Amino acid sequence: MKTCHSDFGLIQSILLKPAQAAFQSEEKIAQEWEKLNYTSKVDLQKSMEEYRQFEAFFKNQGALVHILPESESSLDSIYCRDAALATDFGLILCNMGKVARRSEPEAIAAYCVQNGISIFGKVESPGTCEGGDMCWLDEKTLAVGHTYRTNLEGIRQLRGFLEPKGIEVLQVELPHYKGPSDVFHLMSIISPLDKDLAIVYSPLMPIYFREELLKRGFTLVECPEEEFDSMGCNVLALAPRKCLVVDGNPISAARLKEAGCEVISYSGNEISQKGCGGPTCLTRPLVRVI
Repeated sequence: MKTCHSDFGLIQSILLKPAQAAFQSEEKIAQEWEKLNYTSKVDLQKSMEEYRQFEAFFKNQGALVHILPESESSLDSIYCRDAALATDFGLILCNMGKVARRSEPEAIAAYCVQNGISIFGKVESPGTCEGGDMCWLDEKTLAVGHTYRTNLEGIRQLRGFLEPKGIEVLQVELPHYKGPSDVFHLMSIISPLDKDLAIVYSPLMPIYFREELLKRGFTLVECPEEEFDSMGCNVLALAPRKCLVVDGNPISAARLKEAGCEVISYSGNEISQKGCGGPTCLTRPLVRVI
């Protein structure tokens, strides 16, 4: 079955923004990387090479790859998941909680209009939400993190779009952790890998949410503490139990293999580690097959 209500099915169509289109020039990188809280300055040429290898994973499995063009958006626009939520009814455009990223949903909207991709709705101010705070637990349940990037009004608007369509919006309260300037989304602590399997970081997971996952029949693969900052919990399902992980997380990779997953790693020093955005952040899957 083809659906957008999945974060684990075989990716059939996907939206990407390559390093060249997001980073654009050494001058742009120099102007923005510190303001955006990157851990260090991105190397443009190395980032482009890393991204070519990253993009190839989707082309090699036959996915239709939509490429977003350059825009006035910041370096962070490479993390294109955050600007929209894919649903069976069309994309819901987000209103970014990070002010420097506010132009990204409009850039995606322009691409969608030009390429026949349906738009279902848009979260408006004062509501904020980002795609990294949303994940599908199943075809009828969307988990949404209440964070510094996704506020209560944003969640209310998401409910307004989805609940009349029979979709439960499960609100997940996340902690302050490192504060408003940090990148801390719901998908920092959970990545679905199959209908009954997810990798999680339990130390930052609300007890009620963890218990809800277990009640729904999920087996939980635990990301170790020493690999949380290197995004060992940020894992993209290319297909059920076929996982894409960023290099530098050997314990998480080993635990995924023990759980029956095929694990593929990519070099992401420039495109992932420096901007703190793993493979889920770098992609906006549009259609999956489950």
